[in-house]
Amino acid sequence: MKQLFTAEIIERLVHEDGQTALVLGRDDIVTPLARDRARELGLKLVYPDDEDRDLPPWSAARRAAPAAPSSSPAPGEPAEDDLEARVRSAVMKVLGTSAPPAPPRVPPKPRRVNGREVKLEPFPFDIGRPEMDVRLKDVITSEHGSPMAAGFMTLHQGEFPWTLDYDEIEYVIEGELHIVTDQGTLIGLPGDVIFIPKGSRIQFATPSWAKFLYVTYPADWSG
Repeated sequence: MKQLFTAEIIERLVHEDGQTALVLGRDDIVTPLARDRARELGLKLVYPDDEDRDLPPWSAARRAAPAAPSSSPAPGEPAEDDLEARVRSAVMKVLGTSAPPAPPRVPPKPRRVNGREVKLEPFPFDIGRPEMDVRLKDVITSEHGSPMAAGFMTLHQGEFPWTLDYDEIEYVIEGELHIVTDQGTLIGLPGDVIFIPKGSRIQFATPSWAKFLYVTYPADWSG
């Protein structure tokens, strides 16, 4: 009988039954997440044929190998070569429900932002420098289907530390922006572009005032 092995079943075999190996039948299905969980827990998956015991059932190499004759799919069931549909169908049968249709993917649309009308908001993180009145506003985000984010930021005289878990580019619009790094200070004047790589520990600073456009990758820079 064909069996479906999910990550939950793998965890139960290891934690409750104490198994260290699982012998699979030729028609058994192991989901990708279950295979990863088995590897993490040290459960060895043993396949019926020596030549492909290390290949998962969804492997292209295994599917390319000669397969044992199989009966035609029952009416309403997916064809044998549609692996994703087969797994989904099997999971839905276990859960006793039918698979919901996948929502259509809506492609992103070009977007224009009127920068003159953008109202900046207080910086959402406590930097301990209220006198700097740091403000910003994201104007392009992942909600617009973009892999990058963009926005405006302003700050008054002073400096504060920041660590970037993302790549960022600054375009200075007004004033004088200082990016203080271990290698020195980058000074940006109106029209200048500054690149800050992911993982950098810096100080955002200005001797007076600065306004700049930032572009980050990935889009969800604030987590």
